[in-house]
Amino acid sequence: MHGSPTSREARIDTFRSRIRLRHLHCFVTVAQTQHLGRAGERLGLTQPAVSKTLTELEELVGARLLVRQRAGTDLTAAGMRFLRQALRVLEDLDAVADSLTGADAARQERIRVGALPSVVPALLLEAVTDFRANHPEVGLAVQSGMNRTLIDLLKADVLDVVIGRMDDPAAMEGLWFESLAAEPLVLAVRAGHPLAGNARPTMRDVLAWPMVVPAVGSIPRHSTESLLARHGFALPAGCLETADGYLGQLVTLQGDSVWAAPLSATHRAVAAGELVLLSFDTQGTEEPIGLLRRSDRTLEPVAEAFADTIRRIAASR
Repeated sequence: MHGSPTSREARIDTFRSRIRLRHLHCFVTVAQTQHLGRAGERLGLTQPAVSKTLTELEELVGARLLVRQRAGTDLTAAGMRFLRQALRVLEDLDAVADSLTGADAARQERIRVGALPSVVPALLLEAVTDFRANHPEVGLAVQSGMNRTLIDLLKADVLDVVIGRMDDPAAMEGLWFESLAAEPLVLAVRAGHPLAGNARPTMRDVLAWPMVVPAVGSIPRHSTESLLARHGFALPAGCLETADGYLGQLVTLQGDSVWAAPLSATHRAVAAGELVLLSFDTQGTEEPIGLLRRSDRTLEPVAEAFADTIRRIAASR
C-alpha cells in the first residue's frame, strides 16, 4: 500500500537532510567488491561499520538495496537502480573537483571492463597488453567476477563491456551478446602428477585425488557436475570451490589436486609446461564466451576499439 503524498514528501525531506556522501561511497564500494569485508578494507572501516552504514542508507531509501549472504552480497532490483544514481552523483562530484584544479581539461578517456576470472590469464591479458600498446592514452579499469555479478554491474552502468557468458532470459534482458568462441571444461594437473602420464584416466582415477572446482552458481560448476553425473558420480566431499582462477592454478601447481576449469583459465600455465591437461573426454561441456553490452546505447569509440581487440584475438585462437 502506497503512502499518502504527505508521507512520501516527508520521507523525501528526511532523505535529503540525512543522506551523506559516506553512505554513497560505502554502498558503491560494496556493490563493486560484492563483499562487506573487502569493502571495509578499501574504505578503512570495520565490517560492522560498513553494515551499519548500509542499514542507515536502506532506512533512508525505504527499500532493501543488498542481499547479504555468507559468500558476499548481491544487488536487489532497487539496489541496481540506486547504484546508477549514486555513481552519477559521485562522478559529478569528481568533475566538480577536477574543475577546481583545472584537471577536467586533461581528464583521460577510460573503459570499464568486466571479465570472467577464467578469461583473465589468456584472452583478457593479451587484449589488455595489445590495447595499451596501441592506445597508451586510454585508461582501463578491469573487474573480474562471476557472470551474474558482471551482468548486474553492466546493467547498473558500472561497466561498459563484459567478457562473459549467456545467462537466463530474465538476466539477459536489455543486453546484447556477441559470441566469440565455445569454451570446454578441462581437467588439469601439475606437470609430474601421477595422472599426467595416464593415457586414458577414468573418472574414478580422477576422483582419487583432491578436486578444485568452480564456485557454486557458476556455469562451469554446472558443467562440472553434469560431467560427473554422466559418469555416474557426484561431486566428492572436500573439494576446494573457487571462482578465482589464480587460486585454482596455484593450488593445483603446488599439490596433487585435479583442477576442473574452463580451458582459457589453464591456457598460460599449459603453454608454459606447468600444467598438463588430462586426456579425458569433456565433450558436451562447451559454453559460448562472448561480449556483453547494453542494448540501449552504443559504445564510445575507445570502448568499441577495445571490443575490436577482443574480437581479433579471439578469432586468432
